[in-house]
Amino acid sequence: MVFLRIKGKKFVGLLMPVVLLLAMACSVPVANAPSEAPTPTIQLDLVSTPEGSAAPVQTILAVEATQPAKPASAPEQAAPDNTAPVHVQQVPQPQQVQLDPDAIVAAFEEVIGRVHDDVLPSVVQIRVTQKITADSETPDFGFPSPFENSPLPSPDEPDFFFREGEGSGFVWSDEGYIVTNRHVVANADTVTITFANGTEVEGVVVAEDPDSDLAVLKVDLPKDMLPPVALGDSNDVRVGQIAVAIGNPFGQNFTTTTGIVSAIGRTIRSGNTRFSVPKVIQTDAPINPGNSGGPLLNRKGQVIGINTQIISRTGASTGIGFAVPINTAKQVIPVLIEDGKFVYAWLGISGTDLRKEVAEAMDIDAEIRGAQVIDLAPGGPAEKGGLRGSDRTQEIDRGLIPVGGDVIVAIDDLAIADMDDLIIYLIENARPGDTIILDVVRDGGESAEVVVTLGSRPE
Repeated sequence: MVFLRIKGKKFVGLLMPVVLLLAMACSVPVANAPSEAPTPTIQLDLVSTPEGSAAPVQTILAVEATQPAKPASAPEQAAPDNTAPVHVQQVPQPQQVQLDPDAIVAAFEEVIGRVHDDVLPSVVQIRVTQKITADSETPDFGFPSPFENSPLPSPDEPDFFFREGEGSGFVWSDEGYIVTNRHVVANADTVTITFANGTEVEGVVVAEDPDSDLAVLKVDLPKDMLPPVALGDSNDVRVGQIAVAIGNPFGQNFTTTTGIVSAIGRTIRSGNTRFSVPKVIQTDAPINPGNSGGPLLNRKGQVIGINTQIISRTGASTGIGFAVPINTAKQVIPVLIEDGKFVYAWLGISGTDLRKEVAEAMDIDAEIRGAQVIDLAPGGPAEKGGLRGSDRTQEIDRGLIPVGGDVIVAIDDLAIADMDDLIIYLIENARPGDTIILDVVRDGGESAEVVVTLGSRPE
């Protein structure tokens, strides 16, 4: 079947040109057409608009070849042997539907309610206790500690004291594995896990990864009591999409809060080590102490991140929260379960994004983007491979800046624009012992290639 659709331009009063066009179509001969030729049908589609609307009527012509119909009882005017009869068919289009504001809000409420109901059985409250001595100090996590509101012992109390804290987590697999933040369970002496249905069980810390602030716990429960969460793809997350957080803020168990993804691609310090966590998701969904380790979800109820930190002067949510991307967890958690430790590749540098004033001071093309090497770890892989760190400082309006170090512009032929790109590549694509090739631009604009064998991150 041959089908040809011709769309007309939008304008009012197209009926007369259509009639003229149909008349012309009926008079066009088809050369050498056989007597059994298909009958072309011209389909006239009129897209109507609401009464009184200023919008034009859109007319669509569709020419479709069909087999000839059987002769009708009424005689038809004879057509030339080389001309097929033309029939006009009008096909109505669906009318426009006006959206109901209440229906829109109801649909949003339905989505949030469904996410809550579907995921809640997989979310857990985590309560921990830690035995401390009279001279203990609260550790500086760099974010609200699960023990923040627990009192330290007074001089009149015993030599030791049990401090309590809490956080959140979620079921990773029906084999009993629970995922949370490392800072929730760090140095805990006991871990108690409570499910939304009231089930309470003791948990065991299987493994921790300070660099990503992730930890794996294990509980002993039947598989039918351990529904794992659905995992999303944090690389598909976009700014503006709905974000749902479920957790236990300030001890208010199994609380659901909503917002949007307000930024992606953030880099934050893990709070446990000097290394950074890249590709972090930022959200304005309220996250408070007690939410740490809980899931950040999309509208489908898939986990896109693990809530971990907030920026706040008061310790409560101010609308800027961060979640470790779920793709990082996909990479780290299985290794923690299998080996008890995740080992990161280590280049052995500290650096920053190349700034315009640094490029000018080093006589480097201002269009170049990359990661500027500032310091090298003594005896580290970068120093052994021949990378160069900054060798001097230069004063600008904002103070002294380090200059003179290599600028890494590509790794294994993949261009990088900044320090984040370098960190992401090393985490996602490299392992200790791998050999990488770095393209660098040196002081004065000279290009060079440096081969480095990666080591393991120091403890």
